[in-house]
Amino acid sequence: MLHGGRIVARALKNEGITHVFTLCGGHIQNIYDGCLDEGIRVVDTRHEQTAGHAADGYARVTGKPGVALVTAGPGVTDVVTAVANAQRAGVPMICIGGAGPVAYKHMGSLQDMDHVELMKPITKWSATVTETRRLEEFVTTAFRVATTGVPGPVFLEVPLDILMNFATDQQIIRPTQYRSELTPSPSKEAIEAAAKLIDGAERPMVICGSQLRWSRDKGALERFLAKRPMPAFLNGMARGALAPSHPCFMSRSRRAALAGADVVIVLGTPFDFRVDYGREGTWAKDVKVIQIDLDPEELGRNRAVDVGIPADSGHALAALEQAIAKKDGGDWLATIRADEEGRQGKMRAEIASGATSPPNPLWVCSELAKYVQDDTIVIGDGGDFVATAAYTLPIRWPGLWMDPGPLGTLGVGPGYAMAAKLARPESRVILVYGDGSFGLHGLEFEAMARQGIKVVGVVGNDACWTQIYRGQRDIFGAERTPATKLAYTRYDLVAEAVGAKGFYAETPDQVKDALQKAFECPEPALVNVKIGSSDFRKGAISV
Repeated sequence: MLHGGRIVARALKNEGITHVFTLCGGHIQNIYDGCLDEGIRVVDTRHEQTAGHAADGYARVTGKPGVALVTAGPGVTDVVTAVANAQRAGVPMICIGGAGPVAYKHMGSLQDMDHVELMKPITKWSATVTETRRLEEFVTTAFRVATTGVPGPVFLEVPLDILMNFATDQQIIRPTQYRSELTPSPSKEAIEAAAKLIDGAERPMVICGSQLRWSRDKGALERFLAKRPMPAFLNGMARGALAPSHPCFMSRSRRAALAGADVVIVLGTPFDFRVDYGREGTWAKDVKVIQIDLDPEELGRNRAVDVGIPADSGHALAALEQAIAKKDGGDWLATIRADEEGRQGKMRAEIASGATSPPNPLWVCSELAKYVQDDTIVIGDGGDFVATAAYTLPIRWPGLWMDPGPLGTLGVGPGYAMAAKLARPESRVILVYGDGSFGLHGLEFEAMARQGIKVVGVVGNDACWTQIYRGQRDIFGAERTPATKLAYTRYDLVAEAVGAKGFYAETPDQVKDALQKAFECPEPALVNVKIGSSDFRKGAISV
């Protein structure tokens, strides 16, 4: 006989789950008990949102769904932002929420509310388990839904009495062969049409998005570009699919490329704000567009496409590589490379003159880049300082850069960092913070210190929500910027107070010394750097 919590834990173990993330609650304590018996590590956080972000982050690093356990009522409402973030980013995660006993539903039991309806708009599937014997069936269904088609989050409500009741192995429904391992492949006709456009193009380019992260064919992009070199830009979780040294990899010249391209391949990413919705002006007037997406409904949204291919990104690239003619990058690739190098040169010049007191944020990031190893995982949690870091820190493999994605959620960092270190304990984990975003979940350094999770955080402290301030100032004037200013707070002392190591720096020498000490110490560490101003992000939008 197994109680419901043990059945849930066994089902999670069968899915390969080794860690679950949670803030403790009475409605889910049976699952904790089951995890102890099944050898699953229960990792606790100081806020349910962090537990949700950790499940999201675990999936991004491992390529498999992560799991968050939250208690009823406010436990579920607290995790909503994390679930919504995973949904917008297309990340497979399982959120299991507790609930009052079925027998007391709608009678006013503690923390009773309609969790399932709350979660429906931001999940692929939201459901309640109604019988103890069906717990494993529901868990396996959750994993199937989360990983099929476009990945995304699933919410499973498990009432307290369902978890406390017992069932025998004979009673428990245990599905087998319950999901396909195949992913959608493109049609021959679509590939031929796309190949014809690519072969006829003089100025092609490719924009790769997060769906490339979930493809099993990890080398498809490199093989495609070896046959037909062209400017390649990587959004979101596609970062790392090309090494920074790859001749086609670009990061600063996307607008120049879009303005001149005659064929654009949009791979696993929507026509959203990051590409100006595909609008003429940013995009060349007569450009031909090939869009590849797992979701057929995404094809042609916001702008017309010449060829729409509902397929896995890697499969589509592999098929295109076989179908296209071999050509070199020609003058077009050289032109965009020259634009890229020009922009990089300006950035290097600012870095070279940035060893001031307080130091230029670009210079700080260039010093931090010296600690980024081949397998280092870098997490961005913030606005202006994080965007600066995104341009300067080298990312060499998929899954080694994490930011919230298109929802733009602040506070993702600690959860991502904890999950990353637990998933890859031998890898260095760097958490790049804005001073604003540290205020959301900075106390998670207590959870890291207590549980021995070594992470190095670096705060760019300019006492301001700078990305928002800049826009308000430019539109309304410098004297009309309410709610954007902060204090030069000693966040390093906050880290020290909760058991981590903290280091403060406001000169170049102090930055170098603080970074060295932070990476050498065995405890989680926070480097709080007072930074100066920079025009590097001038013109960046915040909406």
